[in-house]
Amino acid sequence: MDGDALREGIFCLHTRRFGTVAELIVKRLVKLGKGRSLFHDLYDDVASKRVEVKFSRVLKRSETLITENTLLGCIEEATSEERMVSFEHWQTTEFDCNIQQIKRREFDVLYYGLFFSDCVVIFHIGSEQIGPQIYYSDKQHKGNVGEGQFHINQDTLQVHLSNYLYQTLTYEKLLELLSD
Repeated sequence: MDGDALREGIFCLHTRRFGTVAELIVKRLVKLGKGRSLFHDLYDDVASKRVEVKFSRVLKRSETLITENTLLGCIEEATSEERMVSFEHWQTTEFDCNIQQIKRREFDVLYYGLFFSDCVVIFHIGSEQIGPQIYYSDKQHKGNVGEGQFHINQDTLQVHLSNYLYQTLTYEKLLELLSD
């Protein structure tokens, strides 16, 4: 396997498996242990902190809306349309990554990240820092008290890069990390 094959595989994973990959990346990168409950992903034994992990793939917005008339064409395009975005083009490409199901009371530290076509950008923020400055909303679903979300897109990514950037990895470096 090389870096390109790793990227292709990660972009093809279904949601839960994708989330597990992200957790294992952070676990190895930061040298964390297994979570101590079902309400957070990992645990930092050195700092005695509960750690949550949330990642998203950066994909440009599809050109065609799905309607009754475009349904089959959109499904057909899904396998042929190149939607991955390189980090170099994040400012000029429309994309929307939703970091969701954020339950701030259940963790102390959040590692969140974005899989671009050429690299993985990883961020780190304390649960008490999650607020309006990152466009956090605590109204994800009606009735879900204490759970929220924030979106990262071409208009908001700079805030995260300037204030919460932890590390950027190429897929080759990520492969090295996961192969150890």
